[in-house]
Amino acid sequence: MARRKRTSQVLEKAMRRAAGINSIDPNLNLTNGLTLPAFSTLIETMRTREHLYNTALSNLDKSYHEMLETERELADMAEHMLLGVATRYGKSSVEYGMAGGVPKNQRRKGLRGESPVSSSQQPSFIAGVNGNGSKNGNKAATTS
Repeated sequence: MARRKRTSQVLEKAMRRAAGINSIDPNLNLTNGLTLPAFSTLIETMRTREHLYNTALSNLDKSYHEMLETERELADMAEHMLLGVATRYGKSSVEYGMAGGVPKNQRRKGLRGESPVSSSQQPSFIAGVNGNGSKNGNKAATTS
């Protein structure tokens, strides 16, 4: 999905205002640097910056899609490399494990509904009593 390009309502309003002021007097000078040529110059600067920003977004989108495509190619090649090692050395070999695969003889077959962490490896939890002292003299108990 492409990033949303920016349009400036302030720029559009300023362009309409400049057109209206131009119809009053093309050389209107309201002092303190408030002239139609200065206003027009600032409008063009904003238009240029908005265009540069939107172009940068388009380039960023292009780079992002190119990166994703390269990432897919890399994932495919990594898989093919591992399969090549498996073909040459076998899926139970040390070389297969060195290449990042899990050798067949080291795979653990889990039963349905069994968690991958055994019960002896699960952390113990401490049940605490809320802040300002304990009721009825009960203290925090540990469970495992």
